[in-house]
Amino acid sequence: MQAIIGTKIGMTQIIGEDGIVTPVTILSADPSTVTQIKTVAHDGYNAVQLGYGQGKNLSKSVSGHVKAAGVSPKILKEFRTADEPELKVGDKISVENFKLGDKVEVTGISKGKGYAGTVKRWNFIESRNTHGFKGNIRRVGSIGSGYPQKVWKGKKMPGRMGHDQVTVKNLIVAYIDTENNLIGVKGAVPGPKKGIVTVVLTEGKE
Repeated sequence: MQAIIGTKIGMTQIIGEDGIVTPVTILSADPSTVTQIKTVAHDGYNAVQLGYGQGKNLSKSVSGHVKAAGVSPKILKEFRTADEPELKVGDKISVENFKLGDKVEVTGISKGKGYAGTVKRWNFIESRNTHGFKGNIRRVGSIGSGYPQKVWKGKKMPGRMGHDQVTVKNLIVAYIDTENNLIGVKGAVPGPKKGIVTVVLTEGKE
């Protein structure tokens, strides 16, 4: 299984031997520890649970759950697998499991923007600020319909913007530093700096 949990550091550039500049996002990915193995026979599906980071003040239930792995993780995440995993509790997964050119998908929590209106949230245009207009150029306007007399579910309206789980697919591994546990992917990944992300291999190097 080639999946790992990491922390977003930020973006930089890599200049190749051909002079082409590639934008990359650097992720700090200390080795993740296998804390649980799930199988079809026992749990109904195959999966591997990984622990990442150093947690503090773990609850008794979590402490007992990860005791066999000998770690106190800050983050626990589960990754489903097609076949029964060949790993065992306590194994380590690091950036060495990836190689340059691998195609991966990165999942993280996007930046939260707070409460936003429709112009910012949904790219609505402003109303005409013509003679005699009252100046409410950013208001939503009519939200109902003639029939049926209700507001349809999913109507684009003001509300909380951002802070959603976002997955970016078809990213390419462009940088690996096994000594410092760093991995770089071509392009941008969701979330702010120091945000937690998961990196999952989707396709090997062609």
